[in-house]
Amino acid sequence: MLLAIDVGNTQTVLGVFQGNDLAWHWRIATQADRTSDELALLFGGFLEQQGLSFSRQITGVAIASVVPDQTQALRQMVRDYFHFPPVVVEPGVRTGMPILTDNPKEVGADRIANALAALSAFGGPCIVVDFGTATTYDAVSELGEYLGGVIAPGIQASATALFTETARLPRVELGEPRAVIGKNTAESVLSGLIHGTAAEVDGVVERMQKEPELGGHATVVATGGLAEAVLPYCTSVQHHDPWLTLKGLRLIFEKNTTRDE
Repeated sequence: MLLAIDVGNTQTVLGVFQGNDLAWHWRIATQADRTSDELALLFGGFLEQQGLSFSRQITGVAIASVVPDQTQALRQMVRDYFHFPPVVVEPGVRTGMPILTDNPKEVGADRIANALAALSAFGGPCIVVDFGTATTYDAVSELGEYLGGVIAPGIQASATALFTETARLPRVELGEPRAVIGKNTAESVLSGLIHGTAAEVDGVVERMQKEPELGGHATVVATGGLAEAVLPYCTSVQHHDPWLTLKGLRLIFEKNTTRDE
């Protein structure tokens, strides 16, 4: 079994694969100062719920992390408790996907995993929209090349900015807006966050699809912890897979552990 770990700035997602199937998954808050022993205690509790442990069943670990301190702590945890090295998505790891950016080393590990999983599931060209701390858009060509993308403030980051940078706007709980035109301040903020993000997604996707590298069209796939709040108001997204990054990690793990024939 493979344990896949996706560390984002806000949340960390864990998944256990039985073969190609995602059997179990969990989502926790990311804390950059967690030690390897604290991570072991936390992960061990999740595994124990399903009758799994560090010493049996789990035969591989794949990690995508955008939090450097947690990357190192996870690497140490896997070595100390699983007693084998993890596959970490970083420069030098094999993905099978050409990265056609000015500096491929700066592309986030989660974005590479997303792009690979979307290409595998839906073919190219495709666009992945990931609703996380930032809302990211990643473009993959018909030939399976990672072309680059767009990074915009995430919906929670926007909500926090409105609350902290203004004197009277309230912090609002994300939910379903009653209407586009809010009847009070809280409703107006919520509408702006949800409908504004949805309009951004549709607008950015439309512009990306017009780029010559995508040939005028692309399959659009959404993922990320905040996707469900926005997707009902988007018209451009064709597929939603909340576990896309984990599936990409499985593909990368296989490319780095399977012997070449």
